[in-house]
Amino acid sequence: MEPVIGLDVAKGESQVQAFLQRKQTYKQSFKFAHDLQGLHAFHRFYQEVEQVSGQPPSIIFESTGHYHEPVLQFLENHGITYYLINPVVSFGARKTSLRKVKTAKIDAFHLGELYYKEDLEVYQRKTEQALNLRLLTRQHSALTDSYVEIKLQFQAALDQIFPEYHGVFSDLCGNLSLNTLLHYPTSTDIHKVSQETLANEMRQFGARRSQAWFLDKASQLKDAAERNPFQFPVCHGHLVSLRMYIQMLFQYQEHLSKLKKEIDALAQTFEDYGLIQSIPGIGDKIAATIISEIGDINQFHYAKQLTAYAGLDPSVFESGKFRASINRITKRGSSRLRQSLYTAVQCGLAKERNKKLITFYDRKRNEGKPHKVAVIACANKLVHWIHAMLKRQEVFVDQS
Repeated sequence: MEPVIGLDVAKGESQVQAFLQRKQTYKQSFKFAHDLQGLHAFHRFYQEVEQVSGQPPSIIFESTGHYHEPVLQFLENHGITYYLINPVVSFGARKTSLRKVKTAKIDAFHLGELYYKEDLEVYQRKTEQALNLRLLTRQHSALTDSYVEIKLQFQAALDQIFPEYHGVFSDLCGNLSLNTLLHYPTSTDIHKVSQETLANEMRQFGARRSQAWFLDKASQLKDAAERNPFQFPVCHGHLVSLRMYIQMLFQYQEHLSKLKKEIDALAQTFEDYGLIQSIPGIGDKIAATIISEIGDINQFHYAKQLTAYAGLDPSVFESGKFRASINRITKRGSSRLRQSLYTAVQCGLAKERNKKLITFYDRKRNEGKPHKVAVIACANKLVHWIHAMLKRQEVFVDQS
């Protein structure tokens, strides 16, 4: 016998379907909650299947974001063999049925059948160190996205109060700019104080500049206040919104700074961190994201496997004598890894940082490839370089 238990994982609970061998189910399907009591009840059922079949069953379930984490941790703690599969694989298996039926019971049944149909590999969980780094980099990315949205809303609020303020400071959301705007949000506030008072006030906000520089900025603020179209008292609601967005920007900047320090400190403990950083165009944040998303490079025997994991492998479609000439990338792997590689290519091409990458990009462009297609090809090539570097533990060697 070759027993297996299929789990259809949902939020807070899982559906169970056990097989003693192919096409031979064991008992009826049931659910258990993802609390300690439910997990222990599932473990008792696991032991029952083991006793009936004569050998420990394997567990198979889909990756579901964070919903499967309680089950995964429980299986890890009890040393139970499990297969964590990509939902794309199980979705393809479900499509083999002519009937269009989707329930938790059916999904658990299909997962059990998939175990006998596919040549699956036991899931290799990342180390606690790698999981922590991945969590921090993903949190930083999510917080950055929210920060960008707040910046846009802040600028929209500013446009309704003091639009001429935009041209005064090079960094509109910098510490000096935000503190100045917090104390002088309207042109009327700036008209009430002298240029010297305004310069001295800004100097207390921590910027390391000369007195002449602050006087010049104060003069620019005075001129901007004169040009500002909103001279009369502005809507109180707009002022409340502007101050709220400024406070939120300060909070986001503080949180992002703390996360960045945590990421830098943790990334330094990885041997591969320095190797990835040796590639021109890849900075601290991108390098940390790449190593956290890849994990152990030994799980990828070939560079093409890593390319597929990043979702950068081209799709292939052939039918009879027809062969598609336009093949988009699959985008079926780690979106975070794919985005980081794409950004790394753009940084490498900018200011001619990575000469080796630029040579490859120019070759693709000379072949008639559009810019974005050439960039994707560069990302694919970058994956092959990273795979070779990590396997051989060698730094990147650029063209002289």
